[in-house]
Amino acid sequence: MRFSKMHGAGNDFVVIDRRGAREAFDPELARRLGDRHTGIGFDQLMLIEAPRTQGAIASYAIFNPDGSSARQCGNGARCVAAWLKRDGSAPGQGAFALDSPAGTIAAWALPDGRFRIDMGEPDFSPDAIGLDAPTPADPYVFTLGDGSRLEAGAVSMGNPHVVLEVADAARADVAGIGAALQRHPAFRDSCNVGFAQILDASHVRLRVYERGAGETLACGSGACAAVAVLRKRGKLAEQVHVELPGGVLELSWPGVGAPILMAGPAQFVFEGEWHS
Repeated sequence: MRFSKMHGAGNDFVVIDRRGAREAFDPELARRLGDRHTGIGFDQLMLIEAPRTQGAIASYAIFNPDGSSARQCGNGARCVAAWLKRDGSAPGQGAFALDSPAGTIAAWALPDGRFRIDMGEPDFSPDAIGLDAPTPADPYVFTLGDGSRLEAGAVSMGNPHVVLEVADAARADVAGIGAALQRHPAFRDSCNVGFAQILDASHVRLRVYERGAGETLACGSGACAAVAVLRKRGKLAEQVHVELPGGVLELSWPGVGAPILMAGPAQFVFEGEWHS
């Protein structure tokens, strides 16, 4: 089985072309591939499949290293777009459509070699987030297992995100608080947890503890979630640079009712063949 190892701003992926595959994908294989000691290792596994809708050039599925599936991954979507461009399925420049697990999205191959993804409109409804709350709120107040309480925003970007505004992202207890919120009973299917530090209205520093993967060097949907929550609070401009440990993503969001556009790199690391 041939694969490509790729990354987008340090968020790393294994990309496999399954167009034409006859058998269903076994999530157990995702766990084996994702092991960084006995497998390949990745933050997410991206499976390229045949398009589901007219006009799309391909679809993709997403699996975490623990074998669970995900509905959106912005950095992974850019890597899929880059893979399809190299394959000749996508244009060298301009727009094309991809079917993601969360629906059809638009992608653009940019002249500078980066890719832009339409990440869709943020959904602040508790039902979309999978959050046990009667009405939308900002902030929500969560009581953790040790009795401590914290305030956070929440939004769906096709997957559930909690966003905490912090004074210093570098010093935040990402693993401790992230894991505690992921286990919180208010979430039907866990959540991704972002720790966002506002440097100014157009610059955010962010760390993300991802569902099924732990802290990653970058998270595209997490960057979108942070911008959505903080801009809705009136703290950010329309154009925002989100600085993650692995690199910088450029986001644009006019506001509620419009989709978020995200631009960033997608890089090939190596090609391989899986024999196990």
